[in-house]
Amino acid sequence: MTPEPLTDDEIAARLADLPGWQRTGNAITRTYRHSYHETVHLAMYVAAKAREVGHHPDIHITWQRIRFDSTTHDAGHRLTAKDFELAHHIDAIAAGHGAEPV
Repeated sequence: MTPEPLTDDEIAARLADLPGWQRTGNAITRTYRHSYHETVHLAMYVAAKAREVGHHPDIHITWQRIRFDSTTHDAGHRLTAKDFELAHHIDAIAAGHGAEPV
């Protein structure tokens, strides 16, 4: 079953509950800072959670930075509740690994 895209008002309300996340077009994004090797570890833990919940972010790793972008491909690259649920998981995993928000 394809998730239902959220309205702009619903997106704004959900973003208010996710400090540090920003809307970039039809995705939400957040960047963290940590050592290079720890960003790689963080990516693996997020990937494991993504597999568990069945929703996968794009992950971009650069020197001491990791950025997560989430959109729902099945909904035509639009934002759905799944993106915001995953963002909460990412925040919890990042905090547990000592990653600092950028």
